[in-house]
Amino acid sequence: MRHRLQALLDAGRDDALLRFGLGNACLQAGDMEAAAMHLAAATRHDSDYSAAWSLLGKALLACGHEAEAEAAWRAGLAAATRRGDVQSSKAMTVFLRRIVRERQATS
Repeated sequence: MRHRLQALLDAGRDDALLRFGLGNACLQAGDMEAAAMHLAAATRHDSDYSAAWSLLGKALLACGHEAEAEAAWRAGLAAATRRGDVQSSKAMTVFLRRIVRERQATS
């Protein structure tokens, strides 16, 4: 799947859905850096793509970029609120609470 999606990108197709699919495929393959790159591109194509923001936060956190993950989830929460995406909003709220709790536990 990842190779087919990459072939579409290499052929010149570049949009939010393709980048989301490619980022998700990279995430599932354990390639977090590539996942973050493609998911960030998805959010640049569509800043209200709350699912892309959610996965971007996960990829960034897996890469050890906690502050960037938090920023992605905050942007995603705002996007989810604008779009009425309750499920994504709830998930990102949970992720943000975990980051805050972990930060307070280490302070």
